[in-house]
Formats: sequence, C-alpha cells, structure tokens
Amino acid sequence: MQEEFLSAKVVGQASAFFRKRKGMSQEVRSGLADIGSTHLSASERGERKPTLETLYRLCLAMDVKMSAVAAEIERRMEETAGCR
Repeated sequence: MQEEFLSAKVVGQASAFFRKRKGMSQEVRSGLADIGSTHLSASERGERKPTLETLYRLCLAMDVKMSAVAAEIERRMEETAGCR
C-alpha cells in the first residue's frame, strides 16, 4: 500500500480558491490573518504548507469554516489520486 502525503500544492490551491471566491486580495487576507504576505503567497503557490494555526487564522480572515477548506483539500487530493 502506498502512503499518501498531504500535498502543499493542493493545500495552496484550495486556500487560494476560497480567497478568490471571496474576492479578497492576498494583501488584505494576510493582513487580516496577521501573517506576512510573502508567507501567504508561498503557501498559495504550494512552496510551503501552512501550519494548522496559520490555516485557522487564514480561514477566520475569510469567515470560512476550516472544515470547508479541509473538505476542499480532501476533494482535490482524491481527484489527484484518481489521475494516477
């Protein structure tokens, strides 16, 4: 059985999806979440995985439940796994 790992790219794509759906810029979102815009940008590009704390603050900044973001991440991971 192959072990699956959480993809930083998928996490970033899901996070950016909700931000864009809210019509929010990275600068506004990073300010509301009190994280650096460079950190947010790298996370959305999949260059780094946000910690659970950071993801929580990003969700609060958008008024989106973490469970919704987690469900979107899971959906995208399953979609990616199905493409193998």
